[in-house]
Amino acid sequence: MQPTLLILAAGMASRYGSLKQIQQFGPSGETIIDYSIYDAIRSGFGKIVFIIRENFAQEFKDIFEPKLKGKVETAYVYQEMDAFIGDHQIPADRTKPWGTAHAVLCAKDAIDTPFAVINADDFYGRDAFEKMATFLKEKCNPETYSVVGYQLGKTVSTYGSVSRGVCQVDAAGNLASIVERTKITLTGGKIEFEDADGSKQELSADTPVSMNFWGFDPSVFEVSEKMFDAFLSENISKPKSEFFIPIVVDQYISGKQGVVNVIPTSSQWFGVTYKEDAPGVQQSLTALVNKGEYPDNLWK
Repeated sequence: MQPTLLILAAGMASRYGSLKQIQQFGPSGETIIDYSIYDAIRSGFGKIVFIIRENFAQEFKDIFEPKLKGKVETAYVYQEMDAFIGDHQIPADRTKPWGTAHAVLCAKDAIDTPFAVINADDFYGRDAFEKMATFLKEKCNPETYSVVGYQLGKTVSTYGSVSRGVCQVDAAGNLASIVERTKITLTGGKIEFEDADGSKQELSADTPVSMNFWGFDPSVFEVSEKMFDAFLSENISKPKSEFFIPIVVDQYISGKQGVVNVIPTSSQWFGVTYKEDAPGVQQSLTALVNKGEYPDNLWK
């Protein structure tokens, strides 16, 4: 059975202002999302599910359907504020969606195979997709999920600080914990983050970090639905509270429901955290095309 790729794209419109302005980085106008889909298809994924907002659904489909028709099965899912909230009442001052784990939950009816989750605007690299596809086909089950562990040094920006999910990995290669580190900076060849008390702590360049590239069995829907109900009971009155994927993973591990394999990758991650990152992304993609990693037109 071919695995599914779930792409979290519900936040794209707010970031880009309009979908017509999705940034084009490849030599034939490809967006970062195009490269992820291309890598997924050639790694053996059989279906692409997009999580989007209904108010830009048509615009989104107009961009992607002509490219993907006949190449891979596609489905579109909407992240709606009232999905899976049960008897809870949404407060009037709530404007934010419920976060990435809620977005994944919204895809419950569209996915019936092991699946990977990625962000729409991050470049993950061929190696990461191939390793994830192998995991999903051979090892994924209700007791075994996964996350791709990137080397921190391959994910930092030279233009400002970033936040990363720093992974603690046990002797068996499984995730022991994931800690969100904020204000990670690269200065003079040193990678540092700011601790709660404001002091600087150094991190090694090969520290494994999560870039939100997860591998799940469909059992995760039932697991996270229960957790979301508990989350709402505690947080519904906090207008900025969000139900993130690491919350689900952390409770899954600590509740002894299963393990999360950390899949190491040599891939260089890149994304546009700052607008100054954009030319570097373009140069990196051009270099990969010139090396023959990608054709100069992905979809012709």
